[in-house]
Amino acid sequence: MIGYFFYKKINNFRVFIKTIVLCGFVSAVIHFIVLFSTGEIFSGSVEQVRDFSKDNFLELIAIFFLSYYKKFEGRPLFKFNTNTFFIFIILLLSCVLYFSRTMIIASIIILLSIHGYTYVTTRTIKVLGIVLLLLIGLYAYLFSVKIDRNKPGLETFLYKIKNAPSELFQTKIDRENHKDLWDHWRGYEAKRAFALMEEQPLSYIIGTGQGSLVNLKFEAPLTGENKKGLKLISELHNGYVYIFYKTGLIGLLILVYFLVSIYKKIYIIDNVNKFATVWVSAFGLIFLFTTLTITGIYNSRDIIIFLLGALLYFHKEGNNTIIEQE
Repeated sequence: MIGYFFYKKINNFRVFIKTIVLCGFVSAVIHFIVLFSTGEIFSGSVEQVRDFSKDNFLELIAIFFLSYYKKFEGRPLFKFNTNTFFIFIILLLSCVLYFSRTMIIASIIILLSIHGYTYVTTRTIKVLGIVLLLLIGLYAYLFSVKIDRNKPGLETFLYKIKNAPSELFQTKIDRENHKDLWDHWRGYEAKRAFALMEEQPLSYIIGTGQGSLVNLKFEAPLTGENKKGLKLISELHNGYVYIFYKTGLIGLLILVYFLVSIYKKIYIIDNVNKFATVWVSAFGLIFLFTTLTITGIYNSRDIIIFLLGALLYFHKEGNNTIIEQE
């Protein structure tokens, strides 16, 4: 609602796009300042480089806003090409240095959306099939070679990619084996939530309540503020399990309906701001994915939800929105 009404008051699509790009650029500059001032960028360790932040969707969205604004609106966002190129390079390098698996998937979704491959046709099914085959090929390679999780550098990142599916879905975990536990932490959280729901069968329909907590059955070192660790947590990485646990099947169906409904905006082509519509649809798909990994719209650090509000306004207003005024 903040994003929607804030930019409804401004009513200028170009100002919105430029603001996000410049904010993303400032964020990227801060990212580099921190990496160089702390010396983390020279450490050779992916984990140390990621100490600043695990991801930054503001920068990711900014780089695509900058790159594709001209394609949809017919003119560049900035007057001088050198400015555009400089901002693009800074954003690109910063995004790469987050080494974020979620950002990689989001980038693929955005590219497919912008180029029309999320609008289901025979052609898009073929393209998505090719993307799926490439992913299968990548994982076939990763599982055919030995990757050391403890080695610094790129190998650590490749291990995280290799481990991603089992991290989410494997629930048979030895809690006493710390390596096994941390490699499959998301699965362990979900397992504990389902175990608690089994004690109250009605919770499958209406949930356990917004204030309910998940008992991990041990003190987990999840925060620096509590040296003893946390045994009870309120938020899970898997947003589908999180919403199911809190609000049951009713809440889960409402969430999925909302995300699918904004994805379907891509099928609306009359009297709309096409660039805004593409992004609204892309955000629906991104949330369908990020809800599985980082809680989606319920992530307290999420910036996409603010941008979604603004884009829903510009999508709704279509060609009546001011885009020429600087």
